[in-house]
Amino acid sequence: MTDTTSDPPLDAGAIKAKLETLRSEHRDLDEVIDRLIEKPPFDQLQLQRLKKRKLGLKDQIIKLESQLIPDIIA
Repeated sequence: MTDTTSDPPLDAGAIKAKLETLRSEHRDLDEVIDRLIEKPPFDQLQLQRLKKRKLGLKDQIIKLESQLIPDIIA
C-alpha cells in the first residue's frame, strides 16, 4: 500500500483523478471479495488481506476527500 503522506501536494484536478482511481479499485475489490465468499471453501487469509487492502483504500479516499474541503476559519 502506498503512503500518500510523503507525496507532494496535489491540485484539485489531480486529487479528483486519484479519488476516482481509488474508488474504482475499491469497487473492484468489493466484487472480488463477494465472488470469493460465494464459492466455499475459500481462503480465509486471502479474504482478510483483501479486506485489509479495501480498508486501506477507504482511508486514502477519506484523506483525499478531506483535502478537497476548504479550511473554514472559525
